[in-house]
Amino acid sequence: MSILELGIEVAGTYVATIAFGILLNIPRRALNLGGWVGVIGFLLYRGIVLVGGGYVVGNLLGAVWIGLASLQVARWKHMPMILFNIPALVPLVPGGQAYQMIKYFALGQNSTAFTYLLQVVMISGSIAFGFLLSEMVNRLRQRGLRRHR
Repeated sequence: MSILELGIEVAGTYVATIAFGILLNIPRRALNLGGWVGVIGFLLYRGIVLVGGGYVVGNLLGAVWIGLASLQVARWKHMPMILFNIPALVPLVPGGQAYQMIKYFALGQNSTAFTYLLQVVMISGSIAFGFLLSEMVNRLRQRGLRRHR
């Protein structure tokens, strides 16, 4: 992957995240940071995939990053966390696999379609589990801060 390709992916990810935030009526002051949370989550995902970690692990770690970073940015901006993490998840959504699944079901190639269905389920599950892990880390961190006071 060249620097130019990486730059195009980063720019596309940032624009997609911001555009989805605009569609959801996210306040303007949250858009930029939400875009960067999405870009870094996507870069983490992309890096894991490039080194051979797989789509599931990449999505899991990308979702954990998005969950952790969203909470920090939300505290800093005094805004709800959901304003940052929902748009930031857009680059991780398995839309390509879902499209292929529907296409192969429509063509009657059920075995290929089931392969894509399994990928969609595994990727979606890893994103959900990544959010669960980030929420657990955030709660453990809060407990630790309360005990040290």
